[in-house]
Amino acid sequence: MRVPTTSPASTAHPRAALALGLIAVATFLSMSVWFSASFVVPQLRRLWDLSSGESSLLTIAVQLGFVVGALTLAATGLADALLGRRLMSLGALGAAGVNLVLLWSPGFAVAVLLRALTGACLAAVYPPALKEVSSWFQRGRGTALGVMIAALTLGSAAPQLIKATGGLGWQVVIVATSALTAAGGVTTFFLRSSGPFPFPKSVFRLRSALRANRNRRVMLANLGYVGHMWELYAMWAWIGTFLAGLDGFAGSPNGSQHAALAAFACIGVGAIGCLVGGRISDRVGRAQSALISLVCSGAAAVVLAFIRTLPLPLVLLVSAFWGFWVIADSAQFSAMVTENADQRYVGSAVSLQLATGYVTTTATIYLVPVLVENTSWTAALLALAVGPVVGIGALLAYLRSTADS
Repeated sequence: MRVPTTSPASTAHPRAALALGLIAVATFLSMSVWFSASFVVPQLRRLWDLSSGESSLLTIAVQLGFVVGALTLAATGLADALLGRRLMSLGALGAAGVNLVLLWSPGFAVAVLLRALTGACLAAVYPPALKEVSSWFQRGRGTALGVMIAALTLGSAAPQLIKATGGLGWQVVIVATSALTAAGGVTTFFLRSSGPFPFPKSVFRLRSALRANRNRRVMLANLGYVGHMWELYAMWAWIGTFLAGLDGFAGSPNGSQHAALAAFACIGVGAIGCLVGGRISDRVGRAQSALISLVCSGAAAVVLAFIRTLPLPLVLLVSAFWGFWVIADSAQFSAMVTENADQRYVGSAVSLQLATGYVTTTATIYLVPVLVENTSWTAALLALAVGPVVGIGALLAYLRSTADS
């Protein structure tokens, strides 16, 4: 989707703010099931006697399901054939139902399948939500999309908040997140129409996407996005586990609940980061904004690797700093693709970028607990910092290519 580089301005349609609010609320609620199983992994590990690798697969399955679902909707034309707000509703209600079936899962294999189906259903929520928001905004679209990604961030953090209420079994977390997601599907019914700036129909074609990637700037934007995604979802998935193992939480009577609340704050603060990143982008440029975010998030991961034994408030402060910046650049990479790709292939190019990014997340979601179990959190955090380093290199090359033209 095209995101203009002009400064945000007032919307051209009087109902745009209301539509943005409804879509953001629906997205926030709907995305609650994304990490629902990840946040109860300790209980599921004991229940099904899972290894660290098998535990990671419960989250990886969602990522892969999302990729398959998103590409299927685009390639079959269903993303255009169905109204975006109706697709969001169907996706949210489907994800809620599939997530709820986890309560009756006989074991790990069925649970992985159910998590993949949950991800596929969520592919009918998030991309259409971005498209619906964009249809309401012609100017100020960047800020509006920042609000949407902020809603995604808060929705992804919601299971931590539920867990923080204390003494909850994994079944309660699953039921609560399913209820929130179903409420998100119902919320879309209040959105009576799409906006006045519709997009032309676009079907994903791999050949077109690969053709668009012949553009050097598109290739560098995609490489930067891969570096960003290498770090992002692993941080969201495992920050709660990291915090729960700190001296200030481990062994204390309510340590797990307090750690979950801290994890919610460390992920949720990224919602503000999305808005700040969007404003920086409007002021200094897409690539510059993403570069600042990657430098800050990568530095935070490296610092955390060596300060785990320092006073808890300091570790929490750095963790929150990490959560703020780890998501702040998310919208900028797709924007760079829309601004540099052959406009005939923009839809396919963005779809390929998203698919590549979400597939990348599976590597680090799997890698982190394996490194922690076999080496240490220091090794795991340093491994996550590799992503920002790669992204920074790609963005510096991108900026050089724009300066030379």
